Amino acid sequence: MLYRLLVVLACALQVGAAQAADMPPGVSSCSGCHSPSPSLKTSIPSLVGRSAPEIAGVMREFKSGARPNTVMGRIAKGFGDTDIDAMAEWLSPPAK
Repeated sequence: MLYRLLVVLACALQVGAAQAADMPPGVSSCSGCHSPSPSLKTSIPSLVGRSAPEIAGVMREFKSGARPNTVMGRIAKGFGDTDIDAMAEWLSPPAK
């Protein structure tokens, strides 16, 4: 997870498109608010260690309005279910 978030950060710094070839659309914006470090305590929770079903479920709650929020609701509405599933899978820890 930390590796993936670091790749996202590198993409945000325009290191190169080749590193982000398998990154689903939308993932690169996550690291702008969500810290890649679970030990850094901010009002915006880290995604490190969260499962794909948890990430996708929360995104769908934001999208439907079931989980009110000023920013994430607007962001989530821009993604379809396939996009949400792909982002959640990419951000979740690799299967062991």
